[in-house]
Amino acid sequence: MEYIKAIDIRELTNPGVVSRQLLNPENSESIRVTVTEVHVQPGAVQKRHFHAESEQIWYGVQGSGLLLLADDKEKKFLSGDVVRFKDGEVHGLKNTGEKEFVYIAVTSPPVNFKEAYEESR
Repeated sequence: MEYIKAIDIRELTNPGVVSRQLLNPENSESIRVTVTEVHVQPGAVQKRHFHAESEQIWYGVQGSGLLLLADDKEKKFLSGDVVRFKDGEVHGLKNTGEKEFVYIAVTSPPVNFKEAYEESR
């Protein structure tokens, strides 16, 4: 069994975005998944990106936003929605709501996201 205390959960940040690394290669021996809790402030953008060798599933916990997809396409993403991105599929998020957007991301195989963020705490 692995037990991760809240105090040991690392937060990665970019302007307007906080990614809480709940389960990742730095705090877990899991070879199957990374689990993150992502908080996006109103108007903030998580830029389009992709994971070449990992799929990712997002579950909207709170708020409303737009998925930023390939070819400048967009799709509404709301609390309670689930979306799955295949390996190499472009995705990002813009919070278009008036309150913080929160989602849970499950990535398999695991990814260490620290290179994608400006700060770590």
